[in-house]
Amino acid sequence: MEIPSLIAHIGNTPLIPLQSPNARTQIFGKAEWFNPGGSVKDRAAKFIFERALASGQLTREKILLDATSGNTGIAYAMIGAALGYRVALVMPANVSVERKKIARAYGAELIESDPLEGSDGAIVRARELARDAQKYFYADQYNNSANVHAHYTTTAPEIWEQTRGMITHFVAGVGTSGTMMGAGARLKEFNPAIQLIEVQPADELQVIEGLKHMESAIVPGIYDAQLADKQIAIETEAAYREAHRVAREEGLFVGLSAGAAIAAARQIAQEIETGIIIAILPDSGDRYLSTALWT
Repeated sequence: MEIPSLIAHIGNTPLIPLQSPNARTQIFGKAEWFNPGGSVKDRAAKFIFERALASGQLTREKILLDATSGNTGIAYAMIGAALGYRVALVMPANVSVERKKIARAYGAELIESDPLEGSDGAIVRARELARDAQKYFYADQYNNSANVHAHYTTTAPEIWEQTRGMITHFVAGVGTSGTMMGAGARLKEFNPAIQLIEVQPADELQVIEGLKHMESAIVPGIYDAQLADKQIAIETEAAYREAHRVAREEGLFVGLSAGAAIAAARQIAQEIETGIIIAILPDSGDRYLSTALWT
């Protein structure tokens, strides 16, 4: 199958320099909103689609189904529209209005789950629907190795090339954990000395869209708690502050999980003498305009 040019442009996102609190360290954000679907999740969705089609699991008769907090769902919907496949998404009812509207604009069917149950509630509901195997192909991004393979194959080599192999620290939030598991594993193969920094909400009460507090959540099957060298817990308010700061001081309009990653990267910069820190910035702030982040 010939891949539409839109989908072929997924990846190869730029590194953007960020202010560092330590003059001897450099921080760069990998600006994943440059993907055609507007987020880092385009990468995983592309690989999941391609594997499902190649294996015959996804056919014209079936609907691609998955649980999502928004970005992966938008990526599925975009690719589904480009390839001519139907997509159904289970989202918590409190996902931002912008994310719902974008997914619907691509033609996806939205199924809302209990907002109080968060992403875990969406997973449970999707699993219930997926029992109808004649109707649905359950993409299951939290347990699909194609999610990891996407970042192993694309994200890590891009960073290695962009930094000319000089990266010392890699910072990424964990939700499905595909970015850290794939890119982190590959970066360790390039240079075992690279430090992998995993970002999570500080506790189960902190809500940072796209991220999971693993101790209190349904743990993704692709997640390996032993891979990262360090975990940094970020409170929601700290992620808010950092998103606001980079918008006003650096001209970058980022989302909440990107704010959390930048906060963690700046913490690492203060703890080390010198280094090159790369933080994954999953999306831009325009998907959060109706949320407390900007209101």
